[in-house]
Amino acid sequence: MAVLNVHERRLPASPERVGALIDGLAGADDPLWPSPAWPRMVLDRGLRVGSRGGHGPIGYTVAAYVPGQWVRFRFSAPRGFEGIHEFTVQPAEAGGAVLRHTIAVRLHGSARLWWPLAFRWLHDALLEDCLDRAAHAFEPANSARARRTPWVRLLRRLTAQTPARGRRDRNER
Repeated sequence: MAVLNVHERRLPASPERVGALIDGLAGADDPLWPSPAWPRMVLDRGLRVGSRGGHGPIGYTVAAYVPGQWVRFRFSAPRGFEGIHEFTVQPAEAGGAVLRHTIAVRLHGSARLWWPLAFRWLHDALLEDCLDRAAHAFEPANSARARRTPWVRLLRRLTAQTPARGRRDRNER
């Protein structure tokens, strides 16, 4: 089973400024990844080719990286995910830039069941949170947060992908 999943957002900033968000992935002050609401992105040697890491149960290796423009990760986990996910920045036609995240995978075995039941929903919510953070970086007053569906809220509870106990996630509405 093949999956192509794309999320993108037009941002009111130059491609260079938007590219800086990509360059901060897995850093100490990562401006793009929505932690602590989601498992933090960790890379053993920082954002550079060959670095290994992931977030939560998702594992990957940095397969390619062009600073300020593009980073591609090759999946190593979960079992049955064969392919990549990547962030790219491109100039927008009407000015600004487009930040895009793409997953292109072939699913094997039980991943063919888990993607449509759980991973897809959690992935989509996490990516919309990433894009919300990107929008907030350039337009704090005009940035809205994506609402999580009841299914995503249930999956997060079942998989314990919620913030520390006692703290309400501001995106859980």
